[in-house]
Amino acid sequence: MRGMKNAQNALAALQAGNDRFVDGTSNYDPSLNAVERSRLVERQEPFAVVLGCSDSRVPVEMIFDQGFGDLFVIRVAGNVVAPSQIASVEFAAEQFGVRLVVVMGHTNCGAVSATVDALSANTKSESLGNLKSIVDRIRPAVEGLLDLNLDKDQLIKQAVRSNARISANSLRHGSQSLEGLVEHDNLLIIGAEYCLESGKVEFFDGMPASRTDNASVLATNDQSAVPGYGLLVKLGGKIRDLWVAFTRMLNIRK
Repeated sequence: MRGMKNAQNALAALQAGNDRFVDGTSNYDPSLNAVERSRLVERQEPFAVVLGCSDSRVPVEMIFDQGFGDLFVIRVAGNVVAPSQIASVEFAAEQFGVRLVVVMGHTNCGAVSATVDALSANTKSESLGNLKSIVDRIRPAVEGLLDLNLDKDQLIKQAVRSNARISANSLRHGSQSLEGLVEHDNLLIIGAEYCLESGKVEFFDGMPASRTDNASVLATNDQSAVPGYGLLVKLGGKIRDLWVAFTRMLNIRK
């Protein structure tokens, strides 16, 4: 699996690893830990980036049955995308040639649930403390669902996927470097959801077509195919970041 640069091959490896995990036939051999550590002291060659949630029930390497040096993992509550996460993905793509990025949410996400609670109760921003920085980034995934009259469980279920889609789009269109790699170098950024109950990962957003040329990868990374869509997403991300910064400034001045 070392040096795997093709996004679809990397995706197939993750899918096969998750199948093994679900079936209870994982290949991971802890007796090789010392050997793997020593081999990776001087370099690393991850074949995929996974931006996932910090939740202790979502151990990324185990879920995909991968070992030392296989995955470049970024974990943050709610699998949200802020500048530090974008920079981390850029680093992996540019330094290690990784061509697959997976944004993975999960069922029963506490960060999404906290956002639903905060918006449903119109909780004052100052009472959220530092959690506000997470809630503000998940907010767009929830606000668009509030008028659908869903019960709380369904609202959270839909918001988890909406949040993963938004985070994936923020990576696709929130960085000139990543956008260029998507357009010209077959970088694939997809959304996924891990099911706590079954252990299964479902890849549902930005999945590749059967062909692997630049045009098909670009098409799958921009599902809407609407002229100017990328620019709209990019502007939306900038506005959200400015709003977060503005509200923080107001809280500091109080």
